[in-house]
Parts: sequence; C-alpha cells; structure tokens
Amino acid sequence: MSTEPLLQVRNLSVRYPMARGTVEAVSDLSLDLAAGECLGLVGESGSGKTALLLAILGLLPPRTQLAGSIRYRGTQLLGLAPAALEALRGARIAMVFQDPLSALNPYLRVIDQLSEVSRVHRGASRRAAEQRALELLHAVHISEPERCARQYPHQLSGGMRQRVMIAMALMAEPEIILADEPTTALDATVQAQILALLEELRGRTGAALLLVTHDLGVIARLADRVGVMRGGRLLELRPSEELFAQPQDPYTRSLLAAIPRLTVPA
Repeated sequence: MSTEPLLQVRNLSVRYPMARGTVEAVSDLSLDLAAGECLGLVGESGSGKTALLLAILGLLPPRTQLAGSIRYRGTQLLGLAPAALEALRGARIAMVFQDPLSALNPYLRVIDQLSEVSRVHRGASRRAAEQRALELLHAVHISEPERCARQYPHQLSGGMRQRVMIAMALMAEPEIILADEPTTALDATVQAQILALLEELRGRTGAALLLVTHDLGVIARLADRVGVMRGGRLLELRPSEELFAQPQDPYTRSLLAAIPRLTVPA
C-alpha cells in the first residue's frame, strides 16, 4: 500500500438547517483511506455514516452546512465546481447504495445503465461500453449476463440488483468504492455471497473500499481498519484485530458485548 492516502478527511462537520436550529450529523471527523485498503465504519442508525459518504460525493442537500476538508489525491472536494465533481464521481470515486431498486433507473435496461458510465467517463463507444458491461456482469457472478443485461431493475431479485450496482460501480475502474450498507436488505445466504464478491473484487481490482454498516460481523470479515461512530462522532479508529481484541471506548465494548458469538478472522 502507498503511504499517501487516497482520501483525507479532516475535521469534517455536516449540519442540516432545521426550523428550530441545526442538526449536526457529523462532528469534527478525521480519517484517511489508503490505496487498496478496506476501512469499515460501524455505528447505529443516525450515527452519521451515510452523511459522511454523501459529503465525499457532494450529494448532500443544497442548504447543508459543511466545515472542514475532504481531499482526494490532494484535490479539495468541498466547494469543488460541479462539473469537476461530476467528473470524479463514478469515474474515480464510485458508490454502492443501500437500496439498488431506488438507485437504479426503472425505465432503462441494465445494459443501458451500465454502459452509460463507460461512455460518459471513459468516452467508450456504445459497442465497447456494452461489451464492458457484459464482462462485469459476468465478473460479479451473474449466471446469465446477456439475459440480465436486457432486463429492467424491477425484473431482478434483490441480490441480482445489488450485483448490478457493484458492476456499475466498477465500470469506470474507480480507485475508491463507497459502500453504504450493501447487504442490509438481503437474506443471510445472499448477504454472504455479496460480501464474498466485494472481498474478491477488491483483491482483483485494487480499489480502496470504504464500507459503512451497522453489522459488526460484516466489518470483522472485510475491514483492515475499523472506525466506530456514534452521534456523528468517530469514537475510535484502529486496526480490525486490535479493535475486536481490545476495544477502548465503552460504546465499542457495548457493541461487541451484544454479539457474544462474533467470529473474528485470524
């Protein structure tokens, strides 16, 4: 791994204006993401995990108040011109959303949505983009990629839609993949398959993965380092084995105590 982080977040705060003041979703958060690393962020709903990902991508609501710094390869993302941010989004930094049915366009076939990424970000021809889409559908272990490519999102199962979302995230060969609760809506068997797929693709592509979840089992399986969030604050950030073996923050200890059969990889 490179010693220079791909992503540097420093003293980030995210505040939402409300009728009676503001709500602070993220408070003075700092972290780095290295090339090829899987950094897991765990915390209960409302802890600020998703707000962090949306801040990185520039997808927060217009009136959101932001302070601090988010840098990708030294480029400041906060306040970056919309055109420059759109050029990065999907090309260098991609996202796997929690609900693929909402994230995918219901009016476009799978192959049209996938190939658009290569055409926009790589300038690929339609034929080359569609070939790349079929290759990635095969890479994410969709058994009949040609058939899947012709279908619309509502015609696919939840596991298939999540695989399509992962394929879409990989279309432009990004350096960073942000994954927001990528297995929440899936049953245990499909969840295990998606986790194995993320692990396999990270090893194959070398992309860094920022994985957000409330599931400590998911974190234990995939993450090199783990950050624990609560109330918008990052309570601790340590190598995975260290955190699971000797959690320092009382909240982290309470999370681990609630899952007594958690198995930590050797």
